[in-house]
Amino acid sequence: MTPDYLFKLCSSIAMISWILLIILSPFWARIDRFLIGIVITLFAIVYAWLIVQTFSPNDFGKFGTLAGVQELFSNPFMLVAGWVHYLAFDLLTGIWIKKNSIKYGISHWLVVPCLLLTFMLGPVGLLVYLLIRWVASKEYFASNY
Repeated sequence: MTPDYLFKLCSSIAMISWILLIILSPFWARIDRFLIGIVITLFAIVYAWLIVQTFSPNDFGKFGTLAGVQELFSNPFMLVAGWVHYLAFDLLTGIWIKKNSIKYGISHWLVVPCLLLTFMLGPVGLLVYLLIRWVASKEYFASNY
């Protein structure tokens, strides 16, 4: 498989997963089990496979500098591995936001923009959700995440 094919395939799977999370979560409470059990597990397998294929023990030292990370990402397979890493953790964050919002009684319609932002801009969506939760719960450091 080429890096371009893997990039497109994983990006398409992520897009479908986010659509399912946003549209079906009010009606299918266990969408998170499906997404974690299948999609995030698949992303983890793809990521592990890419790392095993392209990463060497000498590469660990490259994480300490911007130039080193840039060198790692100059390999298209490592770049796709980084992308799949983002896709998996952003989706996991979206699932957490959805579950946490239910726990705090936050309307799904308030959460949708947070999910869209998390899909596109990761930490920005999480920040917006945390601010909404802060206003809704009157506690920023809410217990029981």
